[in-house]
Amino acid sequence: VLGWVQLNGVNQPEILKIKIPELDIEYETLSNNEGFAEIKFSSEFELWSPENPKLYKVIVKSKKDEVTDEIGFRNIEVKGNKVLLNNTPIFLKSVNIHEENPFKAAKAYSKEDALILLNWAKDLGCNMVRLAHYPHSEYMVKLAEKMGLMVWSEIPVYQHIEFSNPEVPQKMDLMMKEMIRRDRNRCAVVIWSLSNETYTSTPNRDSALIELTKQCKLLDSTRLITHVINNQGYENNTFNVWDTLYNYVDIIALNEYLGWYVPWQGKPSDTKWKFVNDKPVFISEFGGEALFGSNLGPKDEAASWSEEYQEKIYQDQIEMFNEVPNLIGVSPWILVDYRSSGRMHPVYQKGYNRKGLISEKGEKKKAWYIMKEYYENN
Repeated sequence: VLGWVQLNGVNQPEILKIKIPELDIEYETLSNNEGFAEIKFSSEFELWSPENPKLYKVIVKSKKDEVTDEIGFRNIEVKGNKVLLNNTPIFLKSVNIHEENPFKAAKAYSKEDALILLNWAKDLGCNMVRLAHYPHSEYMVKLAEKMGLMVWSEIPVYQHIEFSNPEVPQKMDLMMKEMIRRDRNRCAVVIWSLSNETYTSTPNRDSALIELTKQCKLLDSTRLITHVINNQGYENNTFNVWDTLYNYVDIIALNEYLGWYVPWQGKPSDTKWKFVNDKPVFISEFGGEALFGSNLGPKDEAASWSEEYQEKIYQDQIEMFNEVPNLIGVSPWILVDYRSSGRMHPVYQKGYNRKGLISEKGEKKKAWYIMKEYYENN
């Protein structure tokens, strides 16, 4: 175990104690004149995992203060083109979640709100949740940890960002540090995502995000780091997946919406892939919109907004997943239909993004069962 303790203010050196009662650990370390103390010790831990989300009571004591937390111990890393949790390869079965309680049509901020969303994720068969596109409430992260759900946490660096504005890199750096500071002791958090769908053509984009990535790695070496990209080429049923940022991340994460925004150019099982390097690959978004119960229009046309068409998208995507090299996980967009002021189709949307596997009333669409079966078999 490696760590540190920082006391407030400048102090004379003093002894700090780390206690883990369940393991009879009482570790002492000495702070320096700035109140900083390093922690380094070993023990036989029961490691945290989705199957066994073990947490230990950890007490940190100084002369005049004491902090108690529940902390799990685990290791997440990349070896070759695999992701390993506690030295064992793992397939990341995820779902995207927005911080919204559909029954209230309001932001999800309470423990009860978080449980609604996370219980659905567990029911789907997930072992991870992608909390898009911003850090969610502490309830969401802490409950996910207790329920055995790994967490992908992300800062809101999204699409049309003006990277050439000198204030933008400063703001990104602040958001990244705040995200890490709050959840650095949450073992469920296994991925820091530092951007989503930004464009190589944007001035200063590469240099700003590369520097942000380097700073993130310096601050935290215990988690994987990624950027989500959607600028891959698709021609002759072949993906050409490239981006300068992929040379600096731990996993290649990409969003693709074949069958919805982009038509298939051949059989899903015949899709070919070209990658800029040999890193693990994660499909971070895919799917399409459907109105629960819709039976209007042809079922084989996207314009019908039918559950059957969405179901077919998921069937085709899963057929394609079987051919993706180095695939270590997927995350459909999205768990639940959510409010979106730009989605104003008067019949099918009415102010909602309908890509959810579940309607805003809690009704499970046909695609839900396709995804659930896929996760049960992987």
